[in-house]
Amino acid sequence: MSTHAIFRAPTPRNEPINDYAPGSSERERLQRRIQQMRDERIEIPLVIGGKDVTTGELKQAVMPHDKEHVLADVHQGSAAHVQMAVDAAASAWADWSRWPWEERATVLLRAAELLAGPWRDTLNAATMLGQSKTAHQAEIDAACESIDFFRFNVEFMTRIYAEQPISSPGMWNRIEYRPLEGFVFAVSPFNFTAIAANLTSSPALMGNTIVWKPAGTAMLSAYYLMRLFQEAGLPDGVINLVYGSGPAIGDAALGSPHLAGIHFTGSTPVFNGMWRTVASNMERFRNYPRIVGETGGKDFIVAHPSADVDALATAIVRGSFEYQGQKCSASSRVYAPSNLWPALRERLQEQVATITMGDVSDFRNFMGAVIDSASFRTQADAIEEAKASSQSDIVVGGGYDDSRGYFVEPTVIETRDPGFRTMRDELFGPVVTTYVYDENKWDDTLELVDKTAPYGLTGAVFSEDRAAVTDAQEKLRYTAGNFYVNDKPTGAVVGQQPFGGARASGTNDKAGSMWNLIRWVSPRSIKETFTPPTSYRYPFMDAGADDAGT
Repeated sequence: MSTHAIFRAPTPRNEPINDYAPGSSERERLQRRIQQMRDERIEIPLVIGGKDVTTGELKQAVMPHDKEHVLADVHQGSAAHVQMAVDAAASAWADWSRWPWEERATVLLRAAELLAGPWRDTLNAATMLGQSKTAHQAEIDAACESIDFFRFNVEFMTRIYAEQPISSPGMWNRIEYRPLEGFVFAVSPFNFTAIAANLTSSPALMGNTIVWKPAGTAMLSAYYLMRLFQEAGLPDGVINLVYGSGPAIGDAALGSPHLAGIHFTGSTPVFNGMWRTVASNMERFRNYPRIVGETGGKDFIVAHPSADVDALATAIVRGSFEYQGQKCSASSRVYAPSNLWPALRERLQEQVATITMGDVSDFRNFMGAVIDSASFRTQADAIEEAKASSQSDIVVGGGYDDSRGYFVEPTVIETRDPGFRTMRDELFGPVVTTYVYDENKWDDTLELVDKTAPYGLTGAVFSEDRAAVTDAQEKLRYTAGNFYVNDKPTGAVVGQQPFGGARASGTNDKAGSMWNLIRWVSPRSIKETFTPPTSYRYPFMDAGADDAGT
């Protein structure tokens, strides 16, 4: 296709958030779709090369808050299906990698509009039922953040393409941003549908083709996201959806000589294992694979003695317990000064005691269930460890019950040991631990924050003293890739707070920015000379008067 204009993409904007207030039309529509999806039990195939593929090996997708309720029977893939997906991706790459950028952009911009309209209730309901998110948490994730990724990534792509070198007289220098050679392996987690949307679509936007393995606890939303891409006009084979176990799918994908990149969000140990596997297979690959990962976190809130107690308490409650603490950015360790702790403890007890927990279809609930039995046991073990230790107390919460769903009460632990396990290890649940420090030891406390955990994802400082804020920003420079001042350490918005961290939290390639998209291209410099020289000789070689007698 020929292009006879320099096109300008629509200016992106963040998708407005529906509040689903009682009596609103959006609340009625979403509740109706939730009930429809609760009442049906669908069969979900793999989608390879645009075709539905069934394997006969089925895994149930259930509701975490009602674990006996089956939403879908999902076909599981094997190494053979990964090879099918790799072949389909290679076939699609031949055309997709050469599509004009504006045509690729159109697919994502249409996906954004479909999701903002007729697909909104379906993606939200699937995320609520399959991942136990409340209406608000599903709305800001599955709908708004996904839409934002689709819209803003087009803007980021055009910024990258516009970055061009200068040209001297008589020549034209250009850079083209080629897609990678091979396929990108996208591995998405359960906790954000929008992450799955971005891990797949951002490399695809840049001309790559994808083999996608979603989490086994987010299979329902992954299926509907794949159908959304198809309706938006994504060509067959550009994104290939393969369900299955991590070892079965991952080992086959990472062993393929056509692997060009990894786009991953998940646990640090899994990412480390993938990196080792890639390293052991280096001689197989045509190119060095791009490895992009956002992994674990042990995110902090540190309060200065000057902090506003009410703002601090609210940040802890929202930052720790929204979506059951199952956010990479959730606050899970708090450093509270001794002068504020009595008042802060009282507010936490009062506020947490009012939190409602249960079936997310009941819009009165603030929390749902944790994702599965493994997470439930992790939280229960941490709570029991805190109860048994002479170094810690349960401030509020501490209960759990999996008789129907995987429910864990929002729990605040107080520890007298700054190195207590729950201050160091990622729990990924509704458990936050507070260490009360001597209000006169601010500098020592900042050092504790920096050294206690190996992660570097998100963190927040609360202070009414500007000098203390500046001090924290400097001394905690590498503890968080996303740093918040007088705000909870969650809720990054595409186009506003590019997201990602370093240390044990990943490669910090900043989802929601051009810095992520640049990883999915391989630049080529092109120099064209308009009047090339016709002699090898340079002017300095000509004889002059000063050369006489030499």
